[in-house]
Amino acid sequence: MNQPQHGYTPKDLKFGEEGRNKLREGIGKIASAVKSTLGPRGNTVLIESQYHTGGLTVTKDGVTVAKAVDLVDPVENLAVRMMKEAADKTANIAGDGTTTAIVLTEAIVEAGFELMDDTHNRTEIIKSLNYSKDVVVEALSGDSQELSGDKLKDVATLSSNNDVEIGELIAETYEKVGKDGIVTVERSQSADTYYESTNGLKVDRGYSTELFINNQKKDECILDDVHILVSDAEISNVLQIENILKPIITDGKKLLIIAPCAQNIINTLAANVMKNSLKICAITPPNFGYKQHELMSDIAVAVGATYFSEKTGDDLSLITTNDLGHASRVIVGRQSTVIIKDDGQTSDAVVTRVGELWDAHKITKTKVDKEFILSRIATLTGGIGVIYVGGNTDIEQKELYDRVDDAVCAVRSALEEGILVGGGVALLKYAYLFDTMESKDRDTNIANKIMGRILKVPAEQILLNAGKTMSDIYPTLPKENEGYDVKGEKHGNLMEMGIVDPTKVTKNALINAMSVATTILSTNAIITMARSYETDK
Repeated sequence: MNQPQHGYTPKDLKFGEEGRNKLREGIGKIASAVKSTLGPRGNTVLIESQYHTGGLTVTKDGVTVAKAVDLVDPVENLAVRMMKEAADKTANIAGDGTTTAIVLTEAIVEAGFELMDDTHNRTEIIKSLNYSKDVVVEALSGDSQELSGDKLKDVATLSSNNDVEIGELIAETYEKVGKDGIVTVERSQSADTYYESTNGLKVDRGYSTELFINNQKKDECILDDVHILVSDAEISNVLQIENILKPIITDGKKLLIIAPCAQNIINTLAANVMKNSLKICAITPPNFGYKQHELMSDIAVAVGATYFSEKTGDDLSLITTNDLGHASRVIVGRQSTVIIKDDGQTSDAVVTRVGELWDAHKITKTKVDKEFILSRIATLTGGIGVIYVGGNTDIEQKELYDRVDDAVCAVRSALEEGILVGGGVALLKYAYLFDTMESKDRDTNIANKIMGRILKVPAEQILLNAGKTMSDIYPTLPKENEGYDVKGEKHGNLMEMGIVDPTKVTKNALINAMSVATTILSTNAIITMARSYETDK
């Protein structure tokens, strides 16, 4: 094969139906691998892996399956990458629901291909689909119920593939740390699965650049035995923090910087992380204005750091290692940071600060300010629970870890936005609504038909994985909260039976699926790198 000319890279182009059909094929392949895992009767998937002992992963986790799929055909693989994006977005925002997102994406694309042709106005249909999606999302928010009592255990149990022991363990962990606490998941050094609780806090800011990531699987930067710098003064010159960087680098210590950093500083730190294995991560201060000052002051108190603030005229260049705080571990994600404090580190300063905040809460007049003070108290007093997942083999441990991590994420989402009736019924009831809608506009009718079809698919797939059909189980619209328990094989009130889904998970699965699917349906030209393949004869 002739080498391409310098600066010239040949491309393959596909247009219209031909290109969309290739995308459709790619979607079908990844969806087929993922959707069989949905629901309590879902199946496991075996993945050849270079990252785990024995080169094998056994999982029911949708995002793990999706990430493992790469196809030879470049156009099909573009579709796979887009499906991964829908799954990743859902996982990053809601922590769970990746399988549902993929199932819905495929359903929208398939319905679009079947019901839309070149005589239809694709732009108007997609516009109508997005409007209908917004209506359903708003309706789901209205249907949402607060997570309370045994329902927390129910969410954890269902999300861990109906593992009652795991559900009880997660519920016990949250009971220990409180609903405002943070729960994380780690791999145990033994075969046992258990939890431990400790003091800690959460900061609503993630890493300043992805180059700080040292845990690729979870897109996190994890640092143990870490020193912490707390400042609201911008670091624009590395000389400002030279006094602490030199001993940190020399002694091989780790550092979390909570401060606004100029881009040149971020670039310098990231370059040293990549080239010299420097154990450093930087995040920006949370919030803004007076709230930022108060929150940063709380963080400094919690970790035992000196707070360098522009507001009080502090000179950051005078900082020493004695001014740094300390934590046993920090977990820095895309959007938030968890700081696990040293064992027993409930200092007098923290106790004093919490007392001052309660006094301020008593005299504060406005609801907004009262809620802000309560959030600060929760930050300072909230506990952190760590669930350690064990297993007799690496394969067993990996599979259990994925289920526990999904369940913890599901509970976290449910605590934030409440719960809906599970088993796909939350979406199913709106499917029947769109089925009965009639419009004088031809394109709107197509959009209604698509919505009516795709909102049934999660329930349909759950039943299919259990060997049941929609016509047998849901011949008509079920009554409020009524549905079919595929594990117990009986009809009843799913809410009362503990079959529930986090509202945030369901909403974001639909939002992200619609975003990816409508992009594919509106595509008319696809440009890929020209490729040639050699096969062994």
